[in-house]
Amino acid sequence: MKKIILTYGLIAGAIVTAFMAYGVYAFNKNPDFEGGMVLGYTGMLVAFSFVFIGVKKYRDGQNDGFITFGKAFKIGALISLIASTVYVGVWLLEYYCLYPDFMDKYAAGMLKKMDTATMTAAEIKAKTDEIAMYKEAYKSPIMVILWTYLEILPLGLIVTLISSLILKKRQPATA
Repeated sequence: MKKIILTYGLIAGAIVTAFMAYGVYAFNKNPDFEGGMVLGYTGMLVAFSFVFIGVKKYRDGQNDGFITFGKAFKIGALISLIASTVYVGVWLLEYYCLYPDFMDKYAAGMLKKMDTATMTAAEIKAKTDEIAMYKEAYKSPIMVILWTYLEILPLGLIVTLISSLILKKRQPATA
């Protein structure tokens, strides 16, 4: 079980970080890059398909075709946690070593995209304050880690939940 969790967690981590690395590179080449969020979440979904594959491999190969919801969820959650941890680690390296001005560019892009023509002064101030709060939070490595986990791990747990519901299969009762 440990080998399956580690293998599929690392595969998922490699996939999601490849998508992220390309998205951040594209954003830094062109701060008006619109597809970043779609690209990022597509990468996450592709990566988290390995939760399903890993749980199925365990069920079919090591557990005689049977698995409880709880065991499937545990395996999937651990695969998701490994993939998410790889993602967070790579983001920290990218952010602090390659793109330390990322948050400034991102905030500037968010401010530029605001539709000030249709927003009230209070709405503009609220959005500007929100963006400033994110920039301030990103000055703390702990907050960077927490925000990055919040970006990816919930999706992994949703995929885990769905995979566990689909793949659960109890052993028939013996007489």
